[in-house]
Amino acid sequence: MTGLLKGRVAFITGGASGIGAATAQIFAREGAKVAVVDMDREGGQEVLSVLRSSGAESIFICADVSLEQDVQMALQQTVNQFGRLDCAINNAGINGQAKPITDYALDEWDRVMSVNLTGVWLCVQEEIRQMLDTGPGSIVNVASGAGLSGHPANAPYSASKHGVIGITKSAAIQYGSSGIRVNAVCPGVIDTPLAARLMGDPELSSRLLTRHVLGRFGEPEEVGETVAWLCSDSASFVTGAAIPVDGGYLS
Repeated sequence: MTGLLKGRVAFITGGASGIGAATAQIFAREGAKVAVVDMDREGGQEVLSVLRSSGAESIFICADVSLEQDVQMALQQTVNQFGRLDCAINNAGINGQAKPITDYALDEWDRVMSVNLTGVWLCVQEEIRQMLDTGPGSIVNVASGAGLSGHPANAPYSASKHGVIGITKSAAIQYGSSGIRVNAVCPGVIDTPLAARLMGDPELSSRLLTRHVLGRFGEPEEVGETVAWLCSDSASFVTGAAIPVDGGYLS
């Protein structure tokens, strides 16, 4: 442990698997107290067991980020448990269906937006309220490379992630003078359960792989390390940024 985040309190949504789980373990390694938030109770409890076995102070909260009352409950529970909020990582998200725009039903569009965009909006709102009360803080929103470019087969997902970057930049501008930094990370294809469907299609997987100039897909820990840096004092002059973590995909 290097103690990069020693004593800080971190709130991590989508923390039961993939990038969220890896980030939670990295934050624990760096000395943070961690609230793992997810709808997946079983997966969340498994991550909690790993964190506690490493000696980290941690809790699991079952919550749906698309519901305002769940978000408020989860953040209040975190502050009640640990006394403050220093770092917030808004990672919860869904892929939606890969299909043409003309085939997308309105309820499918709404579902993607409710989790990926409204969920981030609700979290950022409440996180800022808590940080204004308890002191400076750092918020990192997990967007996507699809938030910096178009997505040929999933326009709702791409639109939601563009929106996440818009929220990030707007919040950074408005609350920088209050000591709250807000940034986004934009992963390429990362080896997570969410990406398993892409990797299960050999033709699509091969095509995506050729776009990653490092010649491989990313690991959840590689995104988590970037998030930890953004929440640390080492990134004290970084705010309003949307940082690709994509193996050169967008280049």
